[in-house]
Amino acid sequence: MILGIDAFNIRAGGCVTHLCEVLRVVNPLDYGFDRVVVWGNNATLAKIDDRDWLHKIHVPLLDRALPFRMFWHRFMSKKLVKKAGCDLLFVPGGSDANGFSPIVTMSQNMLPFEWGELKRFRSPIAILRLLLIRHTQIISFKRANGVIFLTKYAHEAILKITGKICGELIIIPHGISDIFFIKPRTQRYISDFSDARPCRVLYVSALYTYKHQWHVAEAISLLRAEGIPIVLELIGPEAEGMQRLKKTINKIDPQGNFIHYYGSIPYHKLNDYYAKADIGLFASSCENMPNILLENMAAGLPIACSNMGPMPEILGDAGVYFNPLNPEDIAFSIRNLIHSSDLRSKLSQLAFTRAQQYSWKRCANETFSFLADRVKK
Repeated sequence: MILGIDAFNIRAGGCVTHLCEVLRVVNPLDYGFDRVVVWGNNATLAKIDDRDWLHKIHVPLLDRALPFRMFWHRFMSKKLVKKAGCDLLFVPGGSDANGFSPIVTMSQNMLPFEWGELKRFRSPIAILRLLLIRHTQIISFKRANGVIFLTKYAHEAILKITGKICGELIIIPHGISDIFFIKPRTQRYISDFSDARPCRVLYVSALYTYKHQWHVAEAISLLRAEGIPIVLELIGPEAEGMQRLKKTINKIDPQGNFIHYYGSIPYHKLNDYYAKADIGLFASSCENMPNILLENMAAGLPIACSNMGPMPEILGDAGVYFNPLNPEDIAFSIRNLIHSSDLRSKLSQLAFTRAQQYSWKRCANETFSFLADRVKK
């Protein structure tokens, strides 16, 4: 059997990580696939490891803007998939419109399906784009032979909008790279924190409006006002929430004494920052599968986390929760962690243990088993 993977809209973030990691650890021959063919842009294909059974095909149109990528997918890809002799097409980006069958698609983006989150975007173009994705994914999910969801939360929320889906449905969470696993460290007492060695709170995430970095900054400012020696370290690429964060920083910490924004950090270097942090924080209000939260768990950090979306499903009882829209509530959760080294020790161990179930090997095996079954049926 030959598996085709149409990666026309796989360009950044967790979608690229998922594709690269699954193809890195899987052995398709175990599932009856003699060959895997991937069509994608140059940057994405360069990140995928070479394999004897893997054929990577660079499509120049996929290096260009969205209209060009959609044109290729809609009007050119089906012919190429047939020519390659594919028995099944996997479209991990969620949106499929090329008409090939059988196909398996995947839900990796909750934003188009949560209207409250859509309204946070100030750009009409951004909202229109997300609504278009919503429309195309609903159609794709309904015509697919199989749909992969990453969490129970996403599965239930999306089916409320799409209605019944005739294809087979399955929940297969992402994994965590081995580089992020760090055994929980001995927790410092609150008396051990000082201006010279403050409590370091780490928040890794792109600066989108639904990530609420400015609310976190306000919470840290409240704790500083109480005399708690604490600093906030922010990592992530700039996005539409950058201006709001800058405005907040200029108001509460214009000298940059306790809020430090490092911008984008290479994926393979993130574990260095996790290793130096005292508390991990995740304040998003919209996620499908929060990979950053998984990384915090694997890094053995005590975690303060948003109580929205699938976060409680992933973290369980291994963290303290807050309303990400409320700086006072965020501060309350962080304060509880800082004041109790025993609580931090307990939660860091629970999070680290819970993280063990999220492996890319498990994800790859379950994914390819599901794909192979769709060919047989």
